Amino acid sequence: MQYITPAGIAGSNRELLDRLHRSANGPFTASQAAHMLGLPEVRTQRLLRYLSQRGWLSRVKRGLYVIVPLGATTPSDWREDTWVVAVTAFTPCYIAGWSACEHWALTEQIFRTILVATAKPFRAAEIEVQSTPFRLRSMAVEKQFGTTTVWRGKTRVPVSNATRSIVDVLADPSMGGGIRHVAEMLATYIAGEHRDDKLLVQYAERLGNRTVFKRLGYLLEALDIAAPDLIAGCHERLSAGVTTLDPAVSTKGAIHSRWHLRVNMTVGGGS
Repeated sequence: MQYITPAGIAGSNRELLDRLHRSANGPFTASQAAHMLGLPEVRTQRLLRYLSQRGWLSRVKRGLYVIVPLGATTPSDWREDTWVVAVTAFTPCYIAGWSACEHWALTEQIFRTILVATAKPFRAAEIEVQSTPFRLRSMAVEKQFGTTTVWRGKTRVPVSNATRSIVDVLADPSMGGGIRHVAEMLATYIAGEHRDDKLLVQYAERLGNRTVFKRLGYLLEALDIAAPDLIAGCHERLSAGVTTLDPAVSTKGAIHSRWHLRVNMTVGGGS
């Protein structure tokens, strides 16, 4: 395998690059680099462009850089860990939905797109960074609870724990790839080591979305899961209005009076 060596740089710039190597734990902005180097931001921006053009840095997205390892075969094509990119580009955020469910082995489905719940304003819900698609969901900082930290290299990345992941996909089935995938994730969660009925109810109440109880109770019955106390707890917490089982599906469906749901998708033996 042929390795491509980045172009040479002046001694003073090499010293600055060495300082970046010691200080940066993942992708960084010009402002962060300026703080690490103790330089004016305008000068730092010029330096980062210079280092990027010569193959010592790779631009993750506009205004965001990562140091290229010396062993990279093609520096210009170097890709940072996708979760590290997410936590750097979209903080305050956490890895959520189907991406978190994959992490906790709640689904066997492989999703190429990384799902991120973020409080950072964004223009487009779907963007691509370093050839990796990301889907963003708005999540206020005060609602970013029920997360845990995983290490990706030297970077701490927040990811929703298994219970919060299930609450998120019940609140918004599109975060789980649709209600049928959500049903499979729920069944795996209930049968697995992460199950915590009390915490599930607590998280749903704290999120403040009572639709979670409608979908949860309905799915438990439709999937013939023996969880009488959890089902009863869901029914006690129903709101009065009618909600659609899967809002992303245009089919109208019949109203399930017990759960105040418009059932527009068939799941398990439910109707």
